[in-house]
Amino acid sequence: QVELVESGGGLVQAGGSLRLSCTASGSILNINTMAWYRQASGKQRELVALITAGGNTNYADSVKGRFAISRDNAKKSAYLQMNSLKPEDTAVYYCNVDWILFRATPREPNQVYDLWGQGTQVTVSS
Repeated sequence: QVELVESGGGLVQAGGSLRLSCTASGSILNINTMAWYRQASGKQRELVALITAGGNTNYADSVKGRFAISRDNAKKSAYLQMNSLKPEDTAVYYCNVDWILFRATPREPNQVYDLWGQGTQVTVSS
């Protein structure tokens, strides 16, 4: 009844830019913190950036100054603008929401914790 759909991944040369999008589908009533994680081949998933409902942001040290996270609450979406990309940014990028409230039926809200998108591949060539 509710899911996160990501888009915007692809292949880019080092130094290039990409913009990832994540949109929550369904009868969404409220979304708390939205975040982007990534998982490179053979490595653990790591937090890249997050943005709270109030707009506060936090970034991994490795992307500070290069990546920017934003959100559009009206569109139930979060974005990750990635600039000055490096080969080490190559990974599958996942969108995450820690809590989402949605309307399961016309009269009953429902909530989901720790919701993940399907992931989008970002490949940076040297």
